Amino acid sequence: MSDTTNQTVLPPEPGQKYNLQEYEEVARHFSWSEALQHLSVAPTGQWNAAYECIDRHVDEGFGGKTALLFTDGKREEYYTFSQVKEITDRYARVLIDEGVKKGSRVFIFLPKSPDCYFTILAAIKAGAIAGPLFEAFMEDAVRERMNDCEAEFLITDEELGKRVPSKELPHLKKQWTVAELENKAAGLSLISEPVVWLDEDDGMLIHYTSGSTGKPKGVLHAQRAISHQLISGKWVLDLKEDDVYWCTSHPGWVTGSVYGVFAPWLNRATVVIHGGRYDASQWYELIEKFKVTVWYSAPTAFRLLMSEGGLHADYDLSSLRHLLSVGEPLNPEVIHWAHTHLNVRIHDTWWMTETGGHLIVNFPSAVIKPGSMGRPFPGVKAGILNEKGELLPAGEVGELAIKAPWPGLMKEIWKNKDKYHSYFTEDGWYKSGDTAYQDEEGYVFFSGRNDDLINTAGERVGPFEVESKLIEHPAVAEAGVIGKPDPVRGEIIKAFVTLRNGFKAEESLINSIRYFVRRELSAHAAPREIEVVQELPKTKISGKILRRELKARELEKEEALKR
Repeated sequence: MSDTTNQTVLPPEPGQKYNLQEYEEVARHFSWSEALQHLSVAPTGQWNAAYECIDRHVDEGFGGKTALLFTDGKREEYYTFSQVKEITDRYARVLIDEGVKKGSRVFIFLPKSPDCYFTILAAIKAGAIAGPLFEAFMEDAVRERMNDCEAEFLITDEELGKRVPSKELPHLKKQWTVAELENKAAGLSLISEPVVWLDEDDGMLIHYTSGSTGKPKGVLHAQRAISHQLISGKWVLDLKEDDVYWCTSHPGWVTGSVYGVFAPWLNRATVVIHGGRYDASQWYELIEKFKVTVWYSAPTAFRLLMSEGGLHADYDLSSLRHLLSVGEPLNPEVIHWAHTHLNVRIHDTWWMTETGGHLIVNFPSAVIKPGSMGRPFPGVKAGILNEKGELLPAGEVGELAIKAPWPGLMKEIWKNKDKYHSYFTEDGWYKSGDTAYQDEEGYVFFSGRNDDLINTAGERVGPFEVESKLIEHPAVAEAGVIGKPDPVRGEIIKAFVTLRNGFKAEESLINSIRYFVRRELSAHAAPREIEVVQELPKTKISGKILRRELKARELEKEEALKR
């Protein structure tokens, strides 16, 4: 656990007008019903997320406003809200005419592109449950998810369609390429609006978790989640109508849909899509060209940008006013880098696929304590539980839990009631599986996953804390920390690090890194072993470092040495 009493805090920019100015006051009085007042139809008991994201703005006179900016480094496309409405209307009509009904599972397997966003909305507009798939999925991943969900319809393209094992998908009724959908839509004469009105608990979106702890689970979200997404987009992303907003995640992952598609368009912001993979120069060029104001990305991306040194100075990034991070806890060093070199703070956010929206966040109007995930969103009650499910006092490490329900909370785990109920205690706490502690002011500090905590010589050490300290060393670009079994200490701390340009893996450097952690953090948290690697294993999109894979490799190596 870190000592937060003497840490450097980053205050908000003085004189700025944020959508949420007084956190404590709002948190005391907020009710989730207030979020509904921003939606046009939901208060009457009718719901359709696609209507609220797009059609509502056209009906309110903003059809000519730019809704979408796209570039893949070669071409650019621009769409107004009226154009997006017409495209999604036509796509939705084709889907309905060809058999899509309320509750049908329509999977979308497309690259990060306008068509990916449009077809997700069209499926929802038609009353279906949209199932976006990440563009890097191969045949096994596609088969597993579509079979589990009994997917009935699929929208893809010529290239990605080659990875779809259609003959092994017994529930699949129809499959279209985007080109086929466009051709069918072009010949339509739209007589009536194709919006299918739904109940708040009707399914809207299904995402499959990564499966790091077993078979991927289908997390189903209901229409009611959009109230959570709208208000968190307003208060956490701080979105205003004149903002140009960029979320770097693909909609095949929950961040890319909830905070790439729904939250920004629910708040009438202009959305940016970048069609390529990470490229520091392209990313900076995009910010400069489109004048991005609000940017949501992952710690890995920010760490990689930090390792590029002064490249940012070659671009005009003055449009940026608000940065956020998600996917894994944000290292303090990265926050200080952005504040020093980009003149903006990065705001860490915590939530999960299962939660449907932000739960623990850093608000733009509040102090940031580097290393903290922030404070509970208004309407959210967080607690730190011991192994008996009892609340722990401030400063004690335990399992981070959230009192259910809230609007974004998953409706179910697809066809797995037992798994769904396993998330909750008898008295209604949602168990996150993350260990953390909360300080006296309510700020939550991540420690690790339940099974990531390292027990070394009687001390419990969170790997994230050690990783954050390691990357403060000028030679270290990224770090992954595990507990390695040891007959004397139970476990020792082993660190795997990648080095920044210009540094070599010499014994003197390794000793320097170890001593740095010992001096800056604590003696018991200093890694006994440090291994320099070319790259660290990570999840494909959020860039979370896979500590379990590091540990599995280490155990396999130890077993091989014994043979």
